[in-house]
Amino acid sequence: MIIADRKPLEEILEMIADVDNIMLVGCKGCVTVCNVGGLKEVQILSSSLKIARKKADRPLQIEEVLLERQCDPEYIEQIRDTYDRYDAVLSMACGVGPQFLSEAYPGQRFFPTVNTKFMGGAVTHGIWEERCAGCGTCVIHHYDGLCPIARCSKSLLHGPCGGSADGKCEVSQEIVCIWDKIVLKKMEQGRLEDLRTFKPAKDWRSARDGGPRTSIREELVQ
Repeated sequence: MIIADRKPLEEILEMIADVDNIMLVGCKGCVTVCNVGGLKEVQILSSSLKIARKKADRPLQIEEVLLERQCDPEYIEQIRDTYDRYDAVLSMACGVGPQFLSEAYPGQRFFPTVNTKFMGGAVTHGIWEERCAGCGTCVIHHYDGLCPIARCSKSLLHGPCGGSADGKCEVSQEIVCIWDKIVLKKMEQGRLEDLRTFKPAKDWRSARDGGPRTSIREELVQ
């Protein structure tokens, strides 16, 4: 799931300093799961913006909208008849949302209200951690389902660095050394020799360094 945090209220107010009538668009996708862009969060941000602008003696009109997703043309089509009634549109989706909206409706201004962080999951209530770097060619089967690309500070694929100690990363004691977990799991299962097996260099051509990526499912393309 894509994890995001809401931007500070002051930053959002600065974005819309010159507008008086906005559409605030939430998203039922990933950001709802991490309590950032769902119905409740749309209502909270809407109220906060109205209160702040009222205190500044400049009332703000807000239309609250909640889409199933903002990363699918069929769902953002739902605002086609209304998006141009406003001075600007605020998106509460991940960074993909405002870009899809902007491309679909080039005559309007779209602003992000959240900071997209990473792909991860909930380790406990209210805490999410990164688990995937979206490198395009998954190799976690070599590491017992644990990803050293996303979870090692140096993305090392052939073992821990010399800086790790007591299961912690040298970057911060708050970071667990994923290689410590990989090695311990192999030892517990009696398969430590797996790590001695030669593995060819990872194919990085599918990663982000080659520019924006496209995924095509031929059976779905019309």
